[in-house]
Amino acid sequence: MRGIRDIEVVVFDVLGTLVDESSGLRAAMREAAPASDEAAVDEWVSLWQQHGEREQRRIQQGHRPYANTEIIDAEAARHIAERAGITDPAAVARLATAGQRLPPWDDSVAGLEQLARRFPVVGLSNASRTALPRLNAHAGLRWHQALSAETVHAYKPAPEVYRLAVDTAGCPPERVLMVATHAWDLRGAQAAGMRTAYVRRPAGDPPTSSDAFDGRFEGLDQLADALTAGQVASGPP
Repeated sequence: MRGIRDIEVVVFDVLGTLVDESSGLRAAMREAAPASDEAAVDEWVSLWQQHGEREQRRIQQGHRPYANTEIIDAEAARHIAERAGITDPAAVARLATAGQRLPPWDDSVAGLEQLARRFPVVGLSNASRTALPRLNAHAGLRWHQALSAETVHAYKPAPEVYRLAVDTAGCPPERVLMVATHAWDLRGAQAAGMRTAYVRRPAGDPPTSSDAFDGRFEGLDQLADALTAGQVASGPP
């Protein structure tokens, strides 16, 4: 376990790690189709997320030219509108921007502020360059810099996305800490030479027994306390 002196920049995943994507999508779908029951809304949220994951994967595999999240979200919104019987073009257009109106987790804003007093804090998101600042503003997230994977026309966990973060940090990758609730995201950062910290969230992708991340934390407050106290503490395997 290495001391905090080794960390110069903290990089955060956004979707899922700092904002509650599922709750935000549910709220947008209830607004678009207020008469729908909870089972239908849950189904639509699942379909939306599956569409985004599938299309990003197709892009990563070279089966589709790059398209940013605004395009992919608009596709998902049209699919949901067809299922829900939403015919008002304005309602469909607003639904397409649901991913820009996601609430922060309870500890996100305070945790970022605590860390930003000690470290350069950078957001690294698959959200598009236009969507990301709107998402950050809605959730009240404050960064020194926010980076969109659209800059390199790729999606995490593509290596070029993490290289973007390391190049922006301006220091060796082993002095850059990637924080996420998705183990797959941390594995991608680890492969790029970055340090890694897992933060537990209800809808995250937990580490497996074979993952060796630099730290595992129950919340952002615990991570911030560990970093500002001088070291990244490893949690239970």
